[in-house]
Amino acid sequence: MKEGRIGIIGVGNVGSTIAFSLAIDNKCKEIYLKDIREDYVEAMSLDISQAAKANSSNTQIKAISKPEEFCDCQIVVITAGIARKPGMSRDDLLLTNSKIIKSVMSEVEQFNKEAIFIIVSNPLDAMVYSALKASNLPRTKVIGMAGVLDSSRMAHFISEKLEDKNVKIVAAVMGGHGDDMVPLVNYSTINGKSLNEYFTENEISEIIEKTKFGGAQIVGLLKTGSAYYAPGFSVSLMVEAILNDDKKSFPCAVLLDGEYGYKDVVAGIPIKLGKAGCEEIVELDLDLEQKTAFKKSINSVNELINVLKDNQ
Repeated sequence: MKEGRIGIIGVGNVGSTIAFSLAIDNKCKEIYLKDIREDYVEAMSLDISQAAKANSSNTQIKAISKPEEFCDCQIVVITAGIARKPGMSRDDLLLTNSKIIKSVMSEVEQFNKEAIFIIVSNPLDAMVYSALKASNLPRTKVIGMAGVLDSSRMAHFISEKLEDKNVKIVAAVMGGHGDDMVPLVNYSTINGKSLNEYFTENEISEIIEKTKFGGAQIVGLLKTGSAYYAPGFSVSLMVEAILNDDKKSFPCAVLLDGEYGYKDVVAGIPIKLGKAGCEEIVELDLDLEQKTAFKKSINSVNELINVLKDNQ
């Protein structure tokens, strides 16, 4: 493994945004880019490298075509898969993207045996599950990016309702990355104070609903794709935490093994990220309403996992 070498499989809008975010601020030593569109990847490599040099970054960016040359990465980010289109639920993506994930893992894992894998492909939780089942990796080394993005969306919708924008917002979301995600009002704050001190119950409910459908809103507006700046930057924060061994807490999708009372299912929960990947799972004290909502979210993910099992 080469410390500071990041590999990105799938160099569409999200993958290229991740590469740009990491390279522009010199956050890693090398970035390997791989995609089935070889000329496109070469173009992205050149473009992002030139942007990085404009900011005096020394990050080296390489377009890789041969599987054996995409090797020895400290972190591998997988964004590969078909994109969600208007009217298409994350469920619709399930079987196609699962096949893609399994194919990528079988090709990439053998040359990156020590890597931490960050999965971005949708439907997110089921794709983390697919990646784990297609590999020989422990659950600590296959992590899904979802909660960082969902929490940032909640923070945006909180800010949207505030007259004073010069505040520190902490937003917390857990559960599956979909309509049944669980925004945690009591773990979300504005300048350290409860949301209830700023908003009515109806306003908080509106924030929660907007958070749940924040991704779908962007899909509907774009009409030909989905969000990429917020997902891409969210991944770059996770990568940075692993590279720096920060032990910072992030909401990420991991395989549960008894935590929160569930096993053999993937869900977004707070974890501490470091050089070993998921170094600690944080178990929050949930109230009855949150436990009920989390159970519903778990059931939704299990439905997808059961479809995967039925189609093995």
